[in-house]
Amino acid sequence: MPVPRRRHSTTRRRKARTHDKLTAPTVSECPKCHQPIRPHRVCPHCGTYRDREYKAVVTK
Repeated sequence: MPVPRRRHSTTRRRKARTHDKLTAPTVSECPKCHQPIRPHRVCPHCGTYRDREYKAVVTK
């Protein structure tokens, strides 16, 4: 198995690792109940997507 001839510098190693970071998920607001939701998904709070009800939500 090949082995690198020289060691990578600290700067070069850090440049390679810049893309390994985590990003926060995108959040939008539900137009009906104004709760934060992920875009393009049915709202888990009220069960609507684009002004249509897709899921019956059971409330306690």
